Amino acid sequence: MAQAIHVRLDAHYESDTPVAADARAMGARLPAEVRLTIYEDMAAAEPLWRAFERQADGTVFQSYQWLAAWQRHVGARQEVRPAIVIAQDASGAPLALFALAVRRARFARELIWLGSELCDYNGPLLAPGFAERFDGARFRTLWDDIERALQAHPRLGYDLINLSKMPERVGAQADPMLHLPVSVNPSGAYRTKLGADWESFYAAKRSAATRRRDRTKRKRLSDLGAVVFVTPEGGDAVLDALDTLMAQKARSFARMGVGNLFALPGYAEFYRSLAADFAAQPLVHISRLDVGATPAAVNLGLIYRGCYYYLLASYDDGEAARFGPGAAHLHEIMRYAIERGCAVFDFTIGDESYKRDWCDSELVLYDHIAAASWRGALVAMPLLALQRLKRRIKRTPALWSLASKARALAGALKR
Repeated sequence: MAQAIHVRLDAHYESDTPVAADARAMGARLPAEVRLTIYEDMAAAEPLWRAFERQADGTVFQSYQWLAAWQRHVGARQEVRPAIVIAQDASGAPLALFALAVRRARFARELIWLGSELCDYNGPLLAPGFAERFDGARFRTLWDDIERALQAHPRLGYDLINLSKMPERVGAQADPMLHLPVSVNPSGAYRTKLGADWESFYAAKRSAATRRRDRTKRKRLSDLGAVVFVTPEGGDAVLDALDTLMAQKARSFARMGVGNLFALPGYAEFYRSLAADFAAQPLVHISRLDVGATPAAVNLGLIYRGCYYYLLASYDDGEAARFGPGAAHLHEIMRYAIERGCAVFDFTIGDESYKRDWCDSELVLYDHIAAASWRGALVAMPLLALQRLKRRIKRTPALWSLASKARALAGALKR
């Protein structure tokens, strides 16, 4: 289902009658006109979405393939209602796509990024040059109209805007969402540029002493059995590797006192569908580091536009764990990414210390939280306070260490 409205982005802002105006006829009179179309049915938006993402700035987490799978397996179970907003110019060319959604929380209906929980980076897809055409004032006018259009929709009204994990840049452009009032997300993200070959990249990133320690640990692993990097082929082999990853991660979550991500409704099915879907194979990369007959480490990564996203990684907690199978596996994944022409290795969201050892840039992520009703105001204030507290704890080593130990102890007592 789609609803279209025509808007004029000028100093005085006007909203035309929905669907009544012809964009081409009005183009000469209103050269800055923008047409908004709202889709609740993702399949209806698919042709335009897929065509646009091939030339738009964005990340893998805004791809139709990723978000359609999320909505099918997770969002539908949570009764999340997609609100896909596509902005087009007078000629019909897409300017931006906002993959939004409305969900019913305990106290208020929230406007969120679709799939936000499993997207490490959220934001719009942008046509090349969007940031040049839409400065702060013009973008805020566009966003105001998007808000009004959603609030006027019979099924997409909301009390609270909760848009999280937005990076400073969308591809080559400044993220226009940062023209809105934002606060810093508690977590950061990390990435590094890859070299032309693994050996020179590795030597540039790690000291001679560190490389010696890595070789020693690799030798200890090989004493337990042949160390082999494996990219499974065939549906059954891929799913077996993914099942191993989820089992290893479940044990790791338990040790940390963190809830099992894959036990949440639809989450395991989401990852399994991506891994098993033939069309997803160019996107998803699953690999193992086998030590003898033991899958000592497993990874699920994403490859998109020359970037390798290091998304989910696990390691076996048996004898091999003493010799760093996860680190050895990471080396092989980086080698694999370089050999396949990736220019960037993205460690994605999370402040683990090993990421800082490799990265050459840290991404600051931002949230936009705003009330749209009195119900939303009751939620927004404590949400912002909690966000500030989390960031302070995570950015203070002593507090973060204490919080992590307390969480692990609570998890142990619970078990």
